[in-house]
Amino acid sequence: MQERDLLSLTVAGAARLIKARKLSPVELAKATLARIERLQPRLGAFITVTAETALRQARKAEKEIVAGDYKGPLHGVPVTLKDLYATKGIRTTAGSRILETHVPKADAPATARLAQAGAVLVGKTNLHEWACGVTTDNPSFGRCHNPWRHAYIPGGSSGGSAAAVAGRLGLASLGSDTGGSIRIPAHMSGIFGHKPTYGLVPRTGVFPESWSFDHAGPMTLTAEDAAIVLAAIAGPDPNDPSCLTGRPANPLRGLKGGIKGLRIGLPKQFYFDDLHPEVDAAVRRAAGVFRGLGARLVEIDIPEAAWGMDCCFVIAWAEAAHYHRDWLRTRPQDYGPDLRDLLEASSTYLASDYLQAQRVRTRIRRAYARLFDKVDLLLSPTGPLPATPHGALDVEVQGRTVSVMESCARFTAIADVTGEPACSLPCGFTADGLPIGLMLHGRVLEDALVLRAAHAYEQATDWHSRLPPLD
Repeated sequence: MQERDLLSLTVAGAARLIKARKLSPVELAKATLARIERLQPRLGAFITVTAETALRQARKAEKEIVAGDYKGPLHGVPVTLKDLYATKGIRTTAGSRILETHVPKADAPATARLAQAGAVLVGKTNLHEWACGVTTDNPSFGRCHNPWRHAYIPGGSSGGSAAAVAGRLGLASLGSDTGGSIRIPAHMSGIFGHKPTYGLVPRTGVFPESWSFDHAGPMTLTAEDAAIVLAAIAGPDPNDPSCLTGRPANPLRGLKGGIKGLRIGLPKQFYFDDLHPEVDAAVRRAAGVFRGLGARLVEIDIPEAAWGMDCCFVIAWAEAAHYHRDWLRTRPQDYGPDLRDLLEASSTYLASDYLQAQRVRTRIRRAYARLFDKVDLLLSPTGPLPATPHGALDVEVQGRTVSVMESCARFTAIADVTGEPACSLPCGFTADGLPIGLMLHGRVLEDALVLRAAHAYEQATDWHSRLPPLD
């Protein structure tokens, strides 16, 4: 298999060829590793490339398939992991100097479930230090670049995963999402990212940012691929007290059922305030596609949305500061300046601040629960701006100067507050070639509906099949 043949593959497409024995897992792994070797110096998407592991797993997969033991659509497919996920015998750094030589003794459940499904691990991806930021400008492991424009951020904190998937350096990845860290890089890097319902995917063995906000989920090229990965990793874990009990519904079931008759909420305010004009236009065009597919667009009013980001930041940063308290005291020099300053500032939150934010969180959750009595899904931009240049700490939005982090997480943080499923999928590009993502947000445990609507949109458009200018 030639490296260029990777460019047309998705997880689902590779699976069909592998199952039919028209594609060798070993040749697919070799082509992926060759592409990583060629593009990693330009992208900085990886912290650790696991070439030996990948070839061993690919050979094992090939033998199993030839023997008639086909495990399903991830069997023999190359994947990556955000370097928060524990991997037995392979270093797991959380993007931090503190853990740069840390080698876990066991896999995270999500890692193990991918391996049980026959996936081939080609590497551990770069991230914003400790998953606490949106740029993936990592002070210890280097800057990760946007595949669509080298001088721009890929988003974060799962920026390496997004760059790897967009660059076809692995056909799927696992990211994490606390305030938008799956969906922000999906939007900025032109891929699909799904934040599942809170507790659907176990977080045991995944280094935390915020225990009550963290979500683990797939980053892929398409909604179908995300459903394949989610089906493999979701499910209860006795070691994760936040994990839901019982077997979840298979997100692949009904994926191709269409969206005729669905009620899709289009917010009248907040989500469409202070947008980059090309983001606004692309998302509104996408709304028209949903209408053309038979969905009913319903204007909605949800003023509580404006509280979401502040609520998320108070709770998540307070919890992050608590997790890091000992290292901040004993090893402050091993944090990047931006993260150290944020964690030290967050250490000053009072119990009353945290409790008030939790009260607001309850009000937001109730407001969204009422909203989903009126509509089936919410459609909005994923972020107000496309990717920003490396090194930019602030950006101008409709005449106001705001921090990059505040701008990026403004819309995404809400679904982390509520714990409801939400995805980002490509819906266009700016005139100068930067991706634009739209977000679909649904009620708790209706991940399959979110993915079904995204799949329907993808079948009517071709944004998800565009390739970044890397070749």
